[in-house]
Amino acid sequence: MLASFSILCATFRAPAQEPRYWSIALADTLMKRNSGAPEEPLTPWSYWKGYTLNGFEMLWQSTGDRRYLDFIKQQIDPIIDRDGNLVGVKLDSLDNAMAGNIVVGLYEHTHDPRYRVAAAQIRKMFDNYPRNADGGFWHNPKLPGEMWVDGVFMGEMFLLRYGDSIGDRKYCFDEAINQITIFARHALKGKSGLYYHAWAANPDLATVVPQRKLHWADRATGLSPEVWSEGLGWYVLVVVEALARLPVDYPRRTEVLDIYEQLAAGLKRAQDPVSGGWFFIVDKPGRTDNWIDTSGSAMFTYALERGIELRLLRSKEYSSAVTAGYRAIIRNARINSDGLVDILSACDGVCVQATYADYVGCKRTINAKEAVGGFLWATAVVEKPGHVN
Repeated sequence: MLASFSILCATFRAPAQEPRYWSIALADTLMKRNSGAPEEPLTPWSYWKGYTLNGFEMLWQSTGDRRYLDFIKQQIDPIIDRDGNLVGVKLDSLDNAMAGNIVVGLYEHTHDPRYRVAAAQIRKMFDNYPRNADGGFWHNPKLPGEMWVDGVFMGEMFLLRYGDSIGDRKYCFDEAINQITIFARHALKGKSGLYYHAWAANPDLATVVPQRKLHWADRATGLSPEVWSEGLGWYVLVVVEALARLPVDYPRRTEVLDIYEQLAAGLKRAQDPVSGGWFFIVDKPGRTDNWIDTSGSAMFTYALERGIELRLLRSKEYSSAVTAGYRAIIRNARINSDGLVDILSACDGVCVQATYADYVGCKRTINAKEAVGGFLWATAVVEKPGHVN
């Protein structure tokens, strides 16, 4: 398993010479930092593990270098027994569906039936998963009524790929479209094309669950207070990947395309013209305590480049934004004294916060795990080393 990046990061000193491909340098770093079998009991299965391994898959596909596929198998195989059963995995939240995406990927690449069996177990989780009255999934069964943007990514990335590669296609595709559009209806911020971090169907739960009163939800709208960069990043990633998988004539695909086009335009407007990155609170660039976030910036860079690649966006309108975003994130990468890559200017594991001050006050750390995964996605798609597939 991928060990905790924030714990394993090396002491950073003067940077060494920059690599030709940051994607390859980071992948090599992760393989060195996580060279053995799973040891840390808290994270043998996690969303950020699946997220980061998807970046390895991108490199495998673009370079043909077998090391990347072997590393994915090294990290996933100890969690799946000889019959395909998941070992020690609690399928109790949308976060815990995310790593299923790479399980489906392993089935695609190897045709080993164990991965299909394991993926089917994850798919069953959705049959009785708790929902709001409009069908929106709760982020977690312990969070009644709460839709977090993170969960739209975690759940629907798996369903889209499962439906595309294994089966239950209509349910999987329809459910993904439902969740993407339900969240959009609730969480869009005005006409900005941008989305708040979360929405609660019951913003004041004191009358329903006395021990839980939502501290972050506006009592009138149910919305969280800010457009958080990484949360918006999760959303634009799943939207563009949905468009990559949905057939062009699939019912309601145009709704998803409209969301993506408006969001891409909003991101272009919000991009910092000086750094090329995006602020932690995306639409408040003038605040002196706001700062450029590597994690969200990497996600946005990937999503815009992916849109160009899929011919959803016009290159002449968005390629400069991709180039600026790429330069911004690599400025926040360093080669440390051990020759390993460190990623700077990001926070680790941010949940929904109650105020602007709570968001921007979150502690920044070296090698925040989501930023590492996002950096790998962005550099893998922009650099495309190898171009073998």
